[in-house]
Amino acid sequence: PSDCIGQARCEWSCFDTQALCHDLTVEYQDELHRPAFPYKFKFKFDGCPNCCVASIARADISFIGTWRDDIKIDQEAVAAYVGGELPPNGGSHAGRDWGPFDIQKEVIDLCPTECMWLEDGKLMIDDRECTRCMHCINVMPRALRIGDDRGCSILVGAKAPILDGAQMGSLLIPFIKVEEPYDEIKEVIESIWDWWMEEGKNRERLGELMKRQGFQKLLEMTNIKAVPQHVQEPRHNPYIFWKEEEVEGGFERDVNEFRKYHQR
Repeated sequence: PSDCIGQARCEWSCFDTQALCHDLTVEYQDELHRPAFPYKFKFKFDGCPNCCVASIARADISFIGTWRDDIKIDQEAVAAYVGGELPPNGGSHAGRDWGPFDIQKEVIDLCPTECMWLEDGKLMIDDRECTRCMHCINVMPRALRIGDDRGCSILVGAKAPILDGAQMGSLLIPFIKVEEPYDEIKEVIESIWDWWMEEGKNRERLGELMKRQGFQKLLEMTNIKAVPQHVQEPRHNPYIFWKEEEVEGGFERDVNEFRKYHQR
């Protein structure tokens, strides 16, 4: 397990990474020292989406801090950035003559979901479209702040190349509160372990088992319902399929309609 410095020093940390890392390390001492796992298993804890320990690329289960309310905006500070009174990026570019700060070019146009715009000199954000990428906050830290309803996202299956090449973590739980004694988080971890220990092959990481048996199987084994956040974009990774018993007669209805169509 490894974590970022979290709330001990970082103003962007959405949960206490060190407390959660310590608790899980103590809770799972037996699993750490005498694992019954098919292969190694890593926890990594990032306090915010800046991902300072790169958990999204390296951890079988990564915990990435996030928030689910709106980004807080200080319009006076926004105007100060636009007017050149405040240096962007926390002044990290001091001494480099890159020209005056351009909020349209350096912030709004770089938003991955295009959820930001200027209106009468004020910065507007459609928080329903925001993916919490942190870019705008990093560029204008005095003007934008993370929300107050904080927790973390849980991603699973990341790994560096072993058997089947590198892969990034897949989002399993979009938001969960991080509160002691962390029972909800431990339930997710242990349900994943039960499946992996039962089905995993020798030297097969969790991400490789997910790739072999499918993300839907992981959702079934953890009793987590599919949500729109599991899909990157429409028709990109449609791994959720209806079972016949879930459709309540829909399969038979479709077959009968198909037969009637061909009879006509």
